[in-house]
Amino acid sequence: MTRKISILGATGSIGASTLDLVERNREQFQIIAVTAATNVEKLADIARRTGATLAVVADESRLGDLQDLLSGTGCRAAAGESALVEAATAEVDLIIAAIVGCAGLKPVMAAVECGRTIALANKEALVTAGALMMDAAAARGATLLPVDSEHNAIFQCLAGSQRNDVSRIILTASGGPFRTASAQHIEAATPAQAVAHPNWTMGAKISVDSATLMNKGLELIEAYYLFGLPSAQLDVVIHPQSVVHSMVEFVDGSVLAQLGSPDMRIPIAYALAWPDRMPTPAQRLDLAAVGRLDFETPDLQRFPALRLARHALESGGAAPIVLNAANEIAVASFLDGEIRFPDVTALVQEALNDAGYGAPRSISDVLEIDRVTREKTRGMMKASCS
Repeated sequence: MTRKISILGATGSIGASTLDLVERNREQFQIIAVTAATNVEKLADIARRTGATLAVVADESRLGDLQDLLSGTGCRAAAGESALVEAATAEVDLIIAAIVGCAGLKPVMAAVECGRTIALANKEALVTAGALMMDAAAARGATLLPVDSEHNAIFQCLAGSQRNDVSRIILTASGGPFRTASAQHIEAATPAQAVAHPNWTMGAKISVDSATLMNKGLELIEAYYLFGLPSAQLDVVIHPQSVVHSMVEFVDGSVLAQLGSPDMRIPIAYALAWPDRMPTPAQRLDLAAVGRLDFETPDLQRFPALRLARHALESGGAAPIVLNAANEIAVASFLDGEIRFPDVTALVQEALNDAGYGAPRSISDVLEIDRVTREKTRGMMKASCS
């Protein structure tokens, strides 16, 4: 049976990997809707190639351009937040949720409230609104399939197990480009160095998060909501080869690990075909060629972001929202050359110290806390630079 799919964030790296798999297996999938933030040229090309019936650009000022590019195709062009929600709630079998940042929050929540099956690549959705989203998923019968390689690995390792069977979840982190760098080198790190990930090909923002280890901190929070284990049962270990994508330790002492080459098409394929599997063109794992698998304890002195994220998780309430919002502003400022690499986590620390918000009771609350935090973080950055 052909599976109908909407891809939210079709022009990004997750969207590109999803389209690669879909276009290799055209008889299995039908693309209904595709979305992008601003890149209407690429979005229109995707819509034409896939035969999508709806193409949505978040930037309403680009709607006219998108309409011109899709003229005569039979694909309807739309723009803005309401159109993103329409794409997220279309009558499809699977939503690929890959919009970056809090821009994806409302569409993902709308899909959850419609009881859809969602392949979740937008970690900010659970980091900022985890309790709200998981409660809504339980109430509406929605299914969340994790696409992050680490959470997808855990999801695979947990298949057939009960929560009481699990004693620990162990997230693996590559350590990023500065894993062995000196404090002096980290102090002087440039954006080009920070985005040069040793194993994965990713966007600039997530690459910087990997360099600071904030990405792993956000994944800790995401794991808390996805798998229902407390912080004390969530661990992180540095694994520079990125072969073991994560592990689950069970109460009997057994540890299951999911291994594979560092190719996002593997976890995406698992979500696309779930509960079955499908072939991918990913390079096959040759353990003899890999030769060795190394594991290290994270250095929280050189990389304090992981400590900050765990503090936010254990503090609860609005703290994860503040963590995420401040980090997004700080990373963007670093990539623009406005602050130094160590200032990224320093700004996040300052924002967490300054936070005094109550727990959000709605998505509107989440977005308001996010907005205020971003304004405060920009103000802190200007004050530190003056």
